[in-house]
Amino acid sequence: MSYALNEVEATAKRAARGAGYDWGLSEEAAKATRWLCAQGLDGAAVLAGLLEAGYAAELSAHVPQSLDGSWSAQAPLCPLATGAAISDCAARLQDAPLSLGQVSQPAMILPFAAMAARQLDACVTVECEGFQAVTDGAALHCVGDLPDAAARLTIRAAGSLSNRYPTHTRAEPEEAAWAVLNRFAHKTYAPATEESRLLGAGAGLSDND
Repeated sequence: MSYALNEVEATAKRAARGAGYDWGLSEEAAKATRWLCAQGLDGAAVLAGLLEAGYAAELSAHVPQSLDGSWSAQAPLCPLATGAAISDCAARLQDAPLSLGQVSQPAMILPFAAMAARQLDACVTVECEGFQAVTDGAALHCVGDLPDAAARLTIRAAGSLSNRYPTHTRAEPEEAAWAVLNRFAHKTYAPATEESRLLGAGAGLSDND
């Protein structure tokens, strides 16, 4: 199935919230998922993999313990919380590369690297073993396969884009991943009450005939 990017963004936001992230990170998740899809990547599958990991339940264990030196946590880093911190610390990339410890779904870091690139008005390169991505904030080019987890991720203000991915206005997520997002999104819906059921039925108990 093909979906408009607006629909992808809205579903991703509800799904992240349904998984337990606060509204702020849910908004970040939505924008990041949309950006990945606009680059032709399956952002829905990336987000689905992250949400199923259940990091939101104990997020404090998955955020950088310190923003000095190499960033690491008690458990694999959550790319949403870590990505938001990268955006806040973008200026540091002008002085030295940023090294991250074990990161889950590192593809979700790419939209935040793009935000940093826009702030710096320069290309940003994200790389781990067997994979490299370069973004200027608007476009992206990747070499290698996107892993589900990275033991070490390096982000630097460097690189150039000679072969940009074409941008997309619609997304075609994996059916299973889209189902996962909708399952989490469903948790944000208020349960039906007798009153809401009657209102939804139109006339309710009244008879206008």
